[in-house]
Amino acid sequence: MKPDFSQRLTDIRHFYDLIEQLEAKCGAKRLLTDCHGKMHWPKRGVYFFFEAGEVRTTSGNGLRVVRVGTHSIDKLDNQQTLWDRLRTHRGPLTGKYANGGNHRASVFRKHVGYALIARDSRTEMVKNWGQGNSAPEIIRQNEHPIEVAVSEHIRVMPFLWLPINDDPGPDSLRNYIERNTIAMISNYPRSESRIDEPSENWLGIWAKSGYVQCSGMWNVEHVDENYDTNFLTVFADLIHDCECE
Repeated sequence: MKPDFSQRLTDIRHFYDLIEQLEAKCGAKRLLTDCHGKMHWPKRGVYFFFEAGEVRTTSGNGLRVVRVGTHSIDKLDNQQTLWDRLRTHRGPLTGKYANGGNHRASVFRKHVGYALIARDSRTEMVKNWGQGNSAPEIIRQNEHPIEVAVSEHIRVMPFLWLPINDDPGPDSLRNYIERNTIAMISNYPRSESRIDEPSENWLGIWAKSGYVQCSGMWNVEHVDENYDTNFLTVFADLIHDCECE
């Protein structure tokens, strides 16, 4: 059964109470601009991104979660670590594409890039954005200014991480937490029962995906699903037992 507005609001408030507990465990939110691989990171986990100016307006005070993600859910792709995934979202600091990135390896970067292109009317600059799994050097060079803009946006988005060192697979705890968190806080397609709506200046309003625009999140998977109200108990137990530092 789909939770009603009252139940969902109660659950979202509980979720943010737990997020505060997670932040206390982690010490503080981090910014990707300050992060590197030698910092202490769990091998596997779930991450929660926030965004400046995107505040809770219904469930309480503070920043709202705008993206939830994990890594290596597919059993055939079980080598990627949490930091590997975060580093892909951040983009390289040096090299040929320094301070840019590769949106074809990060759906997060892809959606942010689409929104920047639309908001800033730069469509003619990057006609190939989001096309294919790879691109020749001439296209990547042409896209580099947008990749840099994407990195500048994502790198200053505060985030928290929850260690969950389970094996990849569709039944993993990481997948369970990610899927249900997104489904719960997403506003898609709740036209009359929206909670913590995005601000009128949120970059995602210019996103190509209607899922991003309507959900208020930089996610497209699970935004239109129902959630298991019991997942918050599991979430609370994971936070209680975790060691972020």
